[in-house]
Amino acid sequence: MDNHMTYQASADSAALSAKSPPEGASWRDFITVTKPGIIRSNLIAAFAGYWLASGWDVQYGRLILTLLGTMLVMASACVFNNYFDRDLDMKMERTRERGLPTGRLKPQTVLLYGIGLGIAGLAVLFAFSGVLAGLFGIVGMFVYVVVYTLWLKRTSTWSTSVGAISGAMPPVIGYVAVTGRVDLGAWLMFAMLFLWQPPHFWALGIRRKEEYRAAGFPLLPVVKGTLRTKYQMIPYVLLLLPIPFLMYAYDYAGIFYLIISTGLSLGWFILNLMGFRAKDDDAWAKKSFFFSINYLTVSLIVLVLNTVHG
Repeated sequence: MDNHMTYQASADSAALSAKSPPEGASWRDFITVTKPGIIRSNLIAAFAGYWLASGWDVQYGRLILTLLGTMLVMASACVFNNYFDRDLDMKMERTRERGLPTGRLKPQTVLLYGIGLGIAGLAVLFAFSGVLAGLFGIVGMFVYVVVYTLWLKRTSTWSTSVGAISGAMPPVIGYVAVTGRVDLGAWLMFAMLFLWQPPHFWALGIRRKEEYRAAGFPLLPVVKGTLRTKYQMIPYVLLLLPIPFLMYAYDYAGIFYLIISTGLSLGWFILNLMGFRAKDDDAWAKKSFFFSINYLTVSLIVLVLNTVHG
């Protein structure tokens, strides 16, 4: 569901599936179509949300079921995304060897696969994680599949920003599975993931601008250019700075998280400022993209380790 978290990882998985014989699908194709790179990184966020809300007093059975439900819902949304984008995926070098564009997977099979995963995931969330967790699962799926994939991705540069709502759902699902309510902690987890995604994905978009242009995607770097995209990245990264202070001030996380996450946010902000003087936009965008992955991974791990005991 992240919209965009680790698209590169998904591309790498797709490369593996390309080795399958064209006449039939392998298990790798069925794994790849769920975008495991996105699922893996978003499960870390869902775990962090659950852990933060628990304050170390963790019900591990519910945690496992919440992660399972979240994983199935995200996998479903990604399968639908691949299903509806199969025509466009044929036009891009990094996606044309996936199971659907090559014909190894049949569209009807993939559609039924996505429906099955979605029903299973929502059933687990509603049954074991609470109504609110299930409702946020529906919101994430709807935004990613309908608003992002079917509408904005094909028509507007706003696709990345609006689509980030879906990518911010996993930590919220984890959080409300514990609390049963939306409070400041849930909003802060939402804000962290929501603000992180656009600059992360735009860095990838700058690197692969011509591929997106050829496929007809109105991505911001394609429509407005690289310089405008660099300016657009700044406010998102800047707005990440208050989050660790608020986490610390309202007794969600300790001093180590405050220091480390603030340092990472400042580092990413400075790196993005350096982009305006970069002579090689591709090399700079690659640095920003990989820094963003490390930023989120380290921030979430430190947040879990430095969660204040309830």
